[in-house]
Amino acid sequence: MKGVLVAGSASGVGKTTVALALMAAATRRGLVVQAFKGGPDFLDTGHHTRISGRVARNVDTWMLSAKANLDVVRGAAEGADFVVVEGMMGLFDGKSGDSNVGSSAEIAKLLGLPVILVLDAGKSARSLAAVVLGFELFDPETPIAGVILNRVGSERHYEMLLSAIQQRCKTPVLGWLARTPAIAIPERHLGLRAAEESGVSAEAEVDALAAFAEEHVDVAAVLGMECGLGFGTLAAKSKVRAKVRIGVARDKAFCFYYEDNLDLLRAAGAEIVLFSPLKDSGLPRDVDGLYLGGGYPELHAGVLSENAGMLAAVKAFAESGRPVYAECGGMMFLGEQVSGADGVGYPMAGVLPLQFEMTEKLVKFGYCTVELVRDCLIGDKGMRVRGHSFHYSKVRDTTTAVCSASQTGTERQRDPLPTGTSGSLLEVDKELETAYDIEYSLSGRREEEGYSAGNVLASYVHLHFRVEPSIAGRLVAAAASVKAELEVLA
Repeated sequence: MKGVLVAGSASGVGKTTVALALMAAATRRGLVVQAFKGGPDFLDTGHHTRISGRVARNVDTWMLSAKANLDVVRGAAEGADFVVVEGMMGLFDGKSGDSNVGSSAEIAKLLGLPVILVLDAGKSARSLAAVVLGFELFDPETPIAGVILNRVGSERHYEMLLSAIQQRCKTPVLGWLARTPAIAIPERHLGLRAAEESGVSAEAEVDALAAFAEEHVDVAAVLGMECGLGFGTLAAKSKVRAKVRIGVARDKAFCFYYEDNLDLLRAAGAEIVLFSPLKDSGLPRDVDGLYLGGGYPELHAGVLSENAGMLAAVKAFAESGRPVYAECGGMMFLGEQVSGADGVGYPMAGVLPLQFEMTEKLVKFGYCTVELVRDCLIGDKGMRVRGHSFHYSKVRDTTTAVCSASQTGTERQRDPLPTGTSGSLLEVDKELETAYDIEYSLSGRREEEGYSAGNVLASYVHLHFRVEPSIAGRLVAAAASVKAELEVLA
C-alpha cells in the first residue's frame, strides 16, 4: 500500500489544497484514492470525498484508541491504491504542549505514513530553510519524507528557496505551488465552506487540481511512497438485518457527521434513511429514531423556520417517545428559537425549551471528556467518552427549568418556562435534565450539559461513536424498544 500524510507547519498554510491536489492527480492517473482527515474536522472530509470519489473518514489519536484508528483505516482503505491523510494544525500540534498526543505526527507514526510537510513560502526566503531544519531536528522519529512549498511568488523565488533548503537540510523539496485564487476554497466562521456548496462540478474541480499538482510537483515521487501499515487480510463483514430505520438529517444545514458513526449504526441493525429538513415537508415514512447532526442551521434559519410541516413532524416524533439524538446544530434545531446569521430570531421545532443565539467567536472550543451523570439515550451513568466542541453559538439565558445532576429531591426548583413553551416536550411535571459532566481539555473548565428529556438527548459535543461502540447499539436498541411498544399498542 502506498500513502502519505500531508502536514503543515501551522494551520492555514495550504494543507487542504495540497492534499486535494495530490488526490486529484492520483485519481487522474487511474489510482483508487482513499482519503482521511486527522482530527475532528467534518468539513475537510466532504471535500476529500468529492475529489477522491470515495467516502473520506476521520482518524484521531486523542478521541480514539490506536485499535479504533487502525480499524477505521484498514476498513476504509480496502481496495484502494493510495492513502492520503490530511493532518490538522501544525505537524506537532496536539492536545498539549509537552507531547505529540493527538497530533499529526502521532498519526503518521501509528499508520506508518511518510509525511509531506507543507510550508507557506509567502514573504519568506532563506529563513524557510531554518524552519525545515527545525522540523527535522525536533522529532527525528517523525518520518518527514518531503517538503512542498505553497504560495511561492515566482520561479525565481522557488529557486532561491530550493537552494537554501538543499544547502542545510536533508529533506527533499518535492515542488511548489503558486498562489492561485481560482482553486482556493472560501471560508466562513466554522472553517472551509462545505463541499456541497461548490459552484463547479466535481469533474472540473478534479481536473483543475490535478493540473495544478502536475505542473510543479513531483507527483510520481509522492505516489511511490510506501505506507508502513500492513493491511493483511480483512475479516469478511457480515450483513446485519436491519431492525429499525433511523432518519438522518443531511443537507446544507446539517452536514457534520462521521461516516463511521453511520457505519456503526448499520452494523448494530439500523437502516439509515437520509432526509432534508430544508426541503422535505415531513419525516421519512416509518422511521424509528432520528439523528440530527451539526452544521449551519443559523445560515438557513429562515427556510427551516418556514418549513412548518417538518417542524411539526419532528416535534410530534419526539413526543411519541421515539429516540432523538442531536449534536450542536441538530440541538439548535430542536430548540424554541435560533437567532440566525442576520440576528433575527426564528422559531424552530420546540422540542426542548432552549433558545440559541450566535456569538462573535468560538465557544468552548476543543477536545473534551464527557462523563454520564445519569442513564441516558447513549449509555449508563458513569460511562466516560471523549469528544469535541466547536461552535459560534450559545444557549440564551432564560428561566428554563434545567435540573442538574447536583440537584436532588427538594433542591430541584422549577422555574417558569420561557414564553411560548407550553407545547414543548417538557410538560409541567417534567424537567429538562443534564446528563453530561463535561471537562474541556484546553481550559480545564467543567460544566453540566447534555440536555435530556424522555428519549431525547441533545448536546453541543460531537462524538465519534468508535470511542465507545456501544453507543450505536444503545441508540438502535432504544429505537427497537419503542417500535415494539408502539406496535403492541397499534
